[in-house]
Amino acid sequence: MNIKVIGAAGGQVTGSAYIVHTKHARILVDCGLFQGSKQSEQLNRPPTRPNAKLDAVLVTHGHLDHTGRLPMLARLGYRGPVYATPVTNEMTALILRDAARIQQQDNLRENRKRARQDLKPVTPLYSPEDVETILSHMRPTPYQEPVSVAPGIRALWAESGHMLGSASIKLLVEEDGVEKQIVFSGDLGPKSVPILRAYEPFHHADMVFLESTYGDRDHRPFRETAQEFIDIVKDAVARGGKILVPTFAVGRAQLLLALLAWAFRHQHIKPFPIFLDSPMAIEATAIYRRHRELFDDQMLEYISNKPMADDLTTVKLTATAEESRAINEQDGTCLIMAGAGMCNAGRILHHLKNNLWKPETHVLIVGYQGHGSLGRQLVEGAKTVKIFGEKIAARAQVHTLSGFSAHAGQTDLLDWFDAIAPSQPRVILTHGEDAPRSALAEKIKARHGLDATLPNMGETLEL
Repeated sequence: MNIKVIGAAGGQVTGSAYIVHTKHARILVDCGLFQGSKQSEQLNRPPTRPNAKLDAVLVTHGHLDHTGRLPMLARLGYRGPVYATPVTNEMTALILRDAARIQQQDNLRENRKRARQDLKPVTPLYSPEDVETILSHMRPTPYQEPVSVAPGIRALWAESGHMLGSASIKLLVEEDGVEKQIVFSGDLGPKSVPILRAYEPFHHADMVFLESTYGDRDHRPFRETAQEFIDIVKDAVARGGKILVPTFAVGRAQLLLALLAWAFRHQHIKPFPIFLDSPMAIEATAIYRRHRELFDDQMLEYISNKPMADDLTTVKLTATAEESRAINEQDGTCLIMAGAGMCNAGRILHHLKNNLWKPETHVLIVGYQGHGSLGRQLVEGAKTVKIFGEKIAARAQVHTLSGFSAHAGQTDLLDWFDAIAPSQPRVILTHGEDAPRSALAEKIKARHGLDATLPNMGETLEL
């Protein structure tokens, strides 16, 4: 059998996708969108040849960089099953519908520009109809129960602690009477961050594909980051500035709401206006409320003492564009959570355009920022940035709070790998820039004597 890496390789962090080809079957594990710079986004293309047989698609979790190319399969005629945990099915539906909507909006804007330049129009990667087609083929899979997904292939999903419903996947592949085990870590979450259960590592594999987003460092401890967040908010309230938080709608928004609720409940911060300016984050929060069975013990105890909604009475959900625009008329301090998390699209761009040039504004970067993204430019100290073609001075105070990351740091990545290392698997490091995955490879070599492979895009690995 062989596995072809067609995303999140060669230093790319987004676009996760793998084709597993055995004697009897051909399956796809994840089918993510490339995000960040225009150069990265140009990599988005059909993830598999339309004339090649594909028996099944397996999904680790719902984030766009793991699901965003799924509708392209429908456009190419794929009508087979797409397997994922039940909550991942819900999250994927939410995220892909939003992605199709944004693509349509961006496409209309781009084609108006091209028409003025007498250029041919372009089409989006996929349509809402393509999204609905692929969603109709999604099949729920339980945690920790092997599922037959293709001839000779069973798959097992285990908690990865990254987002609600996320999982690592183990393939049990039988060829010529011999069973081989291939593990895809998916994205792993840090063990110290609240709300979600911690990851459940596997203990045996012949080959492991391990993410390495933060393979070269650990995040600041969550408690310290939470305290820094509270201090920044206190300072912004005192100065009267707006607090802009480019927020990943699934995971980060819910974590920040829980932290604000805790701060209000314990009177660390006096309640003030908060806007959850993201239709997708609003819907994702509702999904979180429906699936408390996936919360960790600490979160279950917290909400059993008192409903979190009682602490968040100053939160306003702004679903419509009109409500979003009205935030600009808000006087005094307020906190605005809006997508997209890398500042590469969405409502956060409008808020940055209106407020980034004001010295009293605070911008809180609470997640990974891809190469070339506007968020990465702000983190790296750009003095001016372009938003909707207009140069905007970046005078706001920019804070990077890495302790809120939904990705495991180096220590947690190694802890997850320690459980499977005694089986002496072949190690493949993906989903990381070159420096982080090289650093993680060195740690694995020193710790377990295993040489890790760092594949390039399109590379095929044999087992």
